[in-house]
Amino acid sequence: MGSVLYEAPRGGGGGGHRCCSCPGRTVCHSPSLSLALRFNFVAKKLYRRLRQLGGAALLPVCLGDDQHELGPDAAIDPWLHDLWEKVLGLHPVPVGLGVIPPGVPLPSKFALQFLQEAPETCSGVQHGVRTEPQSPPSERQPFLARMVTNRRVTGPSHFQDVRLIEFDITGSGINFAAGDVVLILPQNAASHVQQFCQALGLDPNQCFTLRPREPDVSCPERLPQPCSVRHLVSQYLDIASVPRRSFFELLACLSPHELERDKLLELSSAAGQEELSEYCSRPRRTALEVLCDFPHTAAAIPPDYLLDLIPQIRPRAFSIASSLLAHPSRLQILVAVVQYQTRLKEPRRGLCSSWLASLDPEQGPVQVPLWARSGGLTFPQTPDTPVIMVGPGTGVAPFRAAVQERVAQGRTENFLFFGCRQRDQDFYWEAEWKELEERGCLRLVTAFSRDQVGVRRRPRPGAGPGADSPRPHPAGAEGVRAAPAPGARAAGVGATGPPGRLLLPGRQCQVHAGRCVRGPDVHLPGRRRALRP
Repeated sequence: MGSVLYEAPRGGGGGGHRCCSCPGRTVCHSPSLSLALRFNFVAKKLYRRLRQLGGAALLPVCLGDDQHELGPDAAIDPWLHDLWEKVLGLHPVPVGLGVIPPGVPLPSKFALQFLQEAPETCSGVQHGVRTEPQSPPSERQPFLARMVTNRRVTGPSHFQDVRLIEFDITGSGINFAAGDVVLILPQNAASHVQQFCQALGLDPNQCFTLRPREPDVSCPERLPQPCSVRHLVSQYLDIASVPRRSFFELLACLSPHELERDKLLELSSAAGQEELSEYCSRPRRTALEVLCDFPHTAAAIPPDYLLDLIPQIRPRAFSIASSLLAHPSRLQILVAVVQYQTRLKEPRRGLCSSWLASLDPEQGPVQVPLWARSGGLTFPQTPDTPVIMVGPGTGVAPFRAAVQERVAQGRTENFLFFGCRQRDQDFYWEAEWKELEERGCLRLVTAFSRDQVGVRRRPRPGAGPGADSPRPHPAGAEGVRAAPAPGARAAGVGATGPPGRLLLPGRQCQVHAGRCVRGPDVHLPGRRRALRP
């Protein structure tokens, strides 16, 4: 990554180049690899152009190398040190003020003032969330949807836990179409919240008020005033995230323990980035686990720095797997619970998927904050346009919504290519697809990879899935819209351009590539079939 700082000449001089709108001082960053044909090409080109316009460089150009043994920080860190010395020479600090030395943390953005007694308004109710919003829900005001069902749809012996979850969105004002997504705000596990509070010496039931230190900084809208420590940790701080270099830099400034501080400084230095990757990034060690590894530092963290140290929980997006035309006032999603093993003893788990899987509406009322937004898939509105959908695994979720929507509108030219590991383990909505096939509303082509282990088949010319299917291009139709699943955009899936040819065994049909399809070709199961623009 290249970094360059320039100072433009005063008085607007530039040899008559009045069309340039560059600011007086510009810092540019250009990531690249040293083995690339044009190493840091953009940064060097900008450097030369600003020199042509009369700019004077404050510092020599800095070209960071991603393939350096210390990464781009090997060049950026010393360059930043020289930059601050140059800036202080041009603009000295006022008399009576000194430069903050290294190792001293900057003031926190917010001040936490703990209350002696918990007020009545300090509860676990989410701030800014309404069960009956007057406007469509958004991130600022999500809707608390009641979870109706949370059912596992994979076999009991299957290695992956996949859930079909249904929400009641009556009175929410949420409106969505096929291809849209729903965003969900997850929460940290109760055991992790308790472990975090113990490591930092916090009382989870204690309440506090939040006050910004700068007048132009506002308090987070998702935090109530006053707020409990339990609410802050469980619903706002992402203690399950993998910390970055800045996390260790701030911890080193706050650490009173010499040995732990030295280790934190090493992990936050440019020379320690490989060790940081081995310790944190590759095994996916969480911020909570790092704090437990540095107990003396964690116990000494001032509460004011919690919001500076740990990022907020971000919403997770899921493809909507149902249509309002088929399931009014209902919203369904297909969730694959993320769980994998690294060299750490504790398995790694996805925050949102694990939290959703742990909720049981049969044990009591369960409410989940969510809202909907437009997705990346669009489907044709003309009733006579056939649609070919390729959705393996959980990627079939948005196509179920599309099929339900199109069938409710009387559109029967629907072609779905679905693949999974085993028919009896992860064939999602098998009964529903078969029922639609019997009604003549869907043509389904399936492939099961694990059911064919040890079986060798030599394809015949003209044979394959869909070889005997009727011509999918009815007379008078505009064309065929091909749509791959959002998670199945393999190399060469889709195209945007003029009508092309969809090659099927023994026949071909006219195809119009939609905006939801990208790439040079569309490859379908079986023999090679390609959409050529």
